[in-house]
Amino acid sequence: MTIFTNARLIDPEAQTDSLGWLRVEGDVIAESGTGTPPMGETIDCGGKCLAPGIVDLGVKVSEPGERHKESFASAGRAAAAGGVTTIVTRPDTLSAIDTPEVLEFVQRRAASDAIVKVKHLSALTKGREGREMVEIGFMRDAGAVAFTDCDHVIENTKVLQRALTYAKSCGALVIGHPQDPGLSNGAAATSGKFAALRGLPAVSPMAERMGLDRDLALIEMTGASYHFDQITTARALPALERAKQNGFDVTAGVSIHHLTLNELDVGDYRTFFKVKPPLRSEDDRLAMVEAVASGLIDVISSMHTPQDEESKRLPFEEAASGAVGLETLLPAALRLYHAGQLTLPELFRAMALNPAKRLGLASGRLSEGAPADLVLFDPDAPFVLDRFKLRSKSKNTPFDGARMQGIVKGTWVDGMQVFDG
Repeated sequence: MTIFTNARLIDPEAQTDSLGWLRVEGDVIAESGTGTPPMGETIDCGGKCLAPGIVDLGVKVSEPGERHKESFASAGRAAAAGGVTTIVTRPDTLSAIDTPEVLEFVQRRAASDAIVKVKHLSALTKGREGREMVEIGFMRDAGAVAFTDCDHVIENTKVLQRALTYAKSCGALVIGHPQDPGLSNGAAATSGKFAALRGLPAVSPMAERMGLDRDLALIEMTGASYHFDQITTARALPALERAKQNGFDVTAGVSIHHLTLNELDVGDYRTFFKVKPPLRSEDDRLAMVEAVASGLIDVISSMHTPQDEESKRLPFEEAASGAVGLETLLPAALRLYHAGQLTLPELFRAMALNPAKRLGLASGRLSEGAPADLVLFDPDAPFVLDRFKLRSKSKNTPFDGARMQGIVKGTWVDGMQVFDG
């Protein structure tokens, strides 16, 4: 039994931020309260924040195929240091996670090497090629929590319709990337004055809206459960809101980079700021923050995408997209808290509670009986980020050299401490 005393409890379910204590019995939360804590082995939190561990939906771990970029061991260490207690891995590996055998392989690797919990997404079509759907029932029985082809948008509407129909019959969740693949092909920036001045191939924000509209029509046709991995433009929000009002089983996420950075951060072709979709305008960024606050956007994730130095140190158009984010998700999100745009319970609703609920996981809560997956952090502690100190194998973070606030003091998975800051 462990009792966390003098803690600022961040409860995303009750939407409260209050001083109190929390008792852990074995691997679950037994009770919490204010006033005098019960007797037992105590951890004095010193008035720091105690919150449910982050559930990071859409993490790329480069096993199998590119272990030099990120392994389950390095991703687990990075996650624990960032207060992430559950990582949900993407299937865009080499080769794709599209058969029960490959899924079993990554499950074994994760179980033996990662110090945090790992759940796995399956590809929706074989090889993520958009031609033939995977054995959704078999993959679900093997442990896949949802199905996605990641940023490989299925262009054949008939194939996607069949996959959604089958997923609906199996009770499976499908995750899609809202983007018109024709318009967005080859784009490195969002269209506008900045992209024109820099001479970068660009894509209109309407490409996201068009992809969203198509997918929503198929969701209406099939009744499937669907999650949009990243909504990044204001123009997509009205359609998403209408779909929710119409009772569609639809949720949406946004990456921390699109919540805290904009297209001007690219500056003089800084490739660490090249992500997919490309960074948007400041108006779009502010619209995303407001959508998270209102609950229209449900999930904040890191979209952790490790890339090695060779694939980033190229001309901007040729450089690989993506940024690491397991360790920077929390301090980057705290920028929104310090700016007065989101409360801590609102942040953890989007980073822990909602992704857990969407995937049917018991974590993301401080309630009695929930897994004792916890993060203790000081939201005000300042530091300057040094990318070479990150625990990820790849160091491609846009926050290198940035002044940030928010240091993780400890992380617990099932009541066992996996990180001591």
